[in-house]
Amino acid sequence: MGASVSRNDFEWVYTEEPHATRRKEILKKYPEIKKLMGSDPNFKWVVTGMVLTQFVTMYLVKDLSWPMLILIGYCWGGVINHSLMLAVHEISHNLAFGVSRPIPNRLLGFFANLPIGIPFSISFKRYHIEHHKFQGIDVWDTDIPSALEAKLFRTTSTKILWVILQPLFYMIRPLLVHPKKPIVLEFVNTVIQLTFDTLVWYFLGGRVVVYMIVGSLLAMGLHPVAGHFISEHYMFKKGYETYSYYGPLNFITFNVGYHMEHHDFPSVPGSRLPEVKRIASEYYDHLPQHNSWVRVLYDFVTDPEIGPYARIKRQCKVNPLEEDLDTPVGAGGDHEKTR
Repeated sequence: MGASVSRNDFEWVYTEEPHATRRKEILKKYPEIKKLMGSDPNFKWVVTGMVLTQFVTMYLVKDLSWPMLILIGYCWGGVINHSLMLAVHEISHNLAFGVSRPIPNRLLGFFANLPIGIPFSISFKRYHIEHHKFQGIDVWDTDIPSALEAKLFRTTSTKILWVILQPLFYMIRPLLVHPKKPIVLEFVNTVIQLTFDTLVWYFLGGRVVVYMIVGSLLAMGLHPVAGHFISEHYMFKKGYETYSYYGPLNFITFNVGYHMEHHDFPSVPGSRLPEVKRIASEYYDHLPQHNSWVRVLYDFVTDPEIGPYARIKRQCKVNPLEEDLDTPVGAGGDHEKTR
């Protein structure tokens, strides 16, 4: 449990991220993939059903004992909330109503956020779009652990702790590494969420608020579904910075496991990413991939060559202009270029 990781620094490279180049090659060979881009008309109904399911569950658990409440939060409520977080991820790419309808996208994001208990829909979008545009670039890609995290969590036991605390790092890291001035929509998101939490507390009790928030945090930490956080971009094989997972947990995570395909085509809804892989299979089949998110967690904790340092980074050579939340990424044109 005290074995230390062998890496002492991130994997610094001087090449561009691979997705823009591969996207252009695939679209040249398979232009029909452009037809897969755009909104998913069924997505809003799936999200609505998940939110309503959580509302019913919140009523049913209000009188449970604390141990049972936490157990259900870990095994059921947290899984739904994690899926809703990934719904917010889809919404951040305007895949619910399309890029031409930003207000419905934002409103659905607020709605999907409600059972999670913590306001994050707008803030997530602001940082996640930069993760796509500036993948691996120091400071701008806040998906990469900070240098302090990498130094502190180097042993098997501390890596377990890091995985458990992963949701806290995801919330705090952007504020420290790349702070942004709050925007009006973030205040709106916060007011809506806190109002909802207060109403839940008043009508159903504090236990239900704990069920919402603790379930969300547990399902982002040492949890099978949370394996995707590590599987997506941690360098399990030298030189490769994005990995896909094609297992059954994609069914409850909007196919976020198809992560190479997602970064190649962020304008394609998760429901259509398997079709991207089918059409352009020769571009993906030979690349490293994961078969189990549980195995990903196990390998991350036990393998001395893997840890928070196992990420590809690039020197910051960008000077982004004023942020535009609804600028599309990878829509088949030049949106991926540094602004």
